[in-house]
Amino acid sequence: MATVFIPLPLRKYTAGQQQVVVEGKTLRELVDNLEANFIGIKEKIVRDGRLRPGLSAVVDGRPTRRGLLQPIGEDSEIHFLPSIAGG
Repeated sequence: MATVFIPLPLRKYTAGQQQVVVEGKTLRELVDNLEANFIGIKEKIVRDGRLRPGLSAVVDGRPTRRGLLQPIGEDSEIHFLPSIAGG
């Protein structure tokens, strides 16, 4: 199962847990399984079937290029990070 590192703003959904272990073969499945265990978290990660604007997913140290279709390995590490903007 993959390890998901939960950013501070989403920890209220995981009872303060900084990381959780979740199944999923794609990022979409992983997010659906997160929602099954932590009600309400999905709406903070997904909007209109895509990652929310301003949120990036990093799988095994690499930003996703395939969005929710990104494959997830059994030992993957996933980070949801707010996008950084400015100049």
